[in-house]
Amino acid sequence: MSTAEYAIGTLAAVALAAVLYKVVNSGPVGHQMQQLIERALRGSF
Repeated sequence: MSTAEYAIGTLAAVALAAVLYKVVNSGPVGHQMQQLIERALRGSF
């Protein structure tokens, strides 16, 4: 691959990460993720 292809791939990865960050940190999703993590730490499935 050429340098330009690596740059485009990197930009695409950063854009996807930004979208996922926004989704995970949104109100309802963030709350559900917090509950899931708390349940996992308590060990009650």
